[in-house]
Amino acid sequence: MDELSGNITEEPSQGYDFVESPARVAVYDDLLSSPRIIDIEPDSTKEFINSLAASVYGAAKDAGGTIPFSIILQVAENFIHSRFQEMVVSVLDGGNTIRFADQGPGIPDKEKAQQPGYSSATAPMKRYINGVGSGLPIVREYMETKHGTVRIEDNLNTGAVVTISLKAGEPEDGHDGGLAGSVPPQSYQQDQAAGSQDVYGRPTQTLSQSAMRPVAQPYQQPPASDPLEVAVSMLSQRAFQIMKLFVYEDIWGVKDISDETGIPTSSTYSELKKLEEAGMMARLGKKYRLTELGERVAQNLS
Repeated sequence: MDELSGNITEEPSQGYDFVESPARVAVYDDLLSSPRIIDIEPDSTKEFINSLAASVYGAAKDAGGTIPFSIILQVAENFIHSRFQEMVVSVLDGGNTIRFADQGPGIPDKEKAQQPGYSSATAPMKRYINGVGSGLPIVREYMETKHGTVRIEDNLNTGAVVTISLKAGEPEDGHDGGLAGSVPPQSYQQDQAAGSQDVYGRPTQTLSQSAMRPVAQPYQQPPASDPLEVAVSMLSQRAFQIMKLFVYEDIWGVKDISDETGIPTSSTYSELKKLEEAGMMARLGKKYRLTELGERVAQNLS
C-alpha cells in the first residue's frame, strides 16, 4: 500500500532497507487512564512492517476488536511514505478503532489517495510494497462493506493520520450478533399480534400467536469424536505447508517460513496466528514452535 505521502523529490540517503526509528503502539482501555505502550524496535523493513502490523492486530484482537490483520497491514505499509518518521498507532474503542499517525510529508489529496491507481511510490519503495495505488482503496471498500469508516487527516504539525473504525457491535461477515434465528421477545410478539405500529410508525399486520412460525436455527456441524481429526480438518492448504516444516525443524521464523514455502509474509503471519489461536502453535519471541497438539497434528500429515 502506498498512498500516505506527498510529492517526494529525492530519496533518503539511507534508502529503505532498514527502519531506524522505533514505532509506538498505544493501547487504550479507556480514555480515563494512560494507555499501555508497546514499542516496536528498529528492524529490516519487511520485518519491521510485519512486526508492527502483527502487534497492532494482536492488541486490537485482545481488546475485542475484529479488524482483520490484512487491513491493518495495508495501512501500516503506508508508513514507508513518511520515511518511518515518528510512528504512533493508537488502539481505541475496544480494538474497533485504530489510528495510524506519522510526521512525514502528509497526504496532499486525501480523496485521490483512496481511489485505485493513484500512487507516489518510488522504485526503492516497491521492493517492500506493491506501489500500484491499491492499498487505501481496499481498506476503504472493506470498511464500507462492514459499515465502518476510513478517515484521513493532517497531523498537528506535519504528517498524516489515518483512522479506521468498525462500529462496536456491528454485524460482521453476515452475522447479526445472535439476533437472527432467535425467537422475538414476548413484548414484540404481543405488539405484532395487536396490529400496532412498528418503530417507524408503519402499521403492522395482525398475526395470531399460532401464525408465528419459528425461525430455523443455523446448522451446526456435529463435533468429531477425535480432537486430532478436528485439528487436521481446520488446516488450510497454506497451514498444511507450514505445519509440515516443523516436522524437520523445531523452531521457525516468519521470514524463513515464507522463503521456504513461497507464501507471502503477511499470509504467513495470518496462518501462524490462526494456528496459534487453534492451540497448535506457540510464539517464542519472533519465532514459532509447535505445541503438543501441533506436534501430534504435524506427525499425522501425509
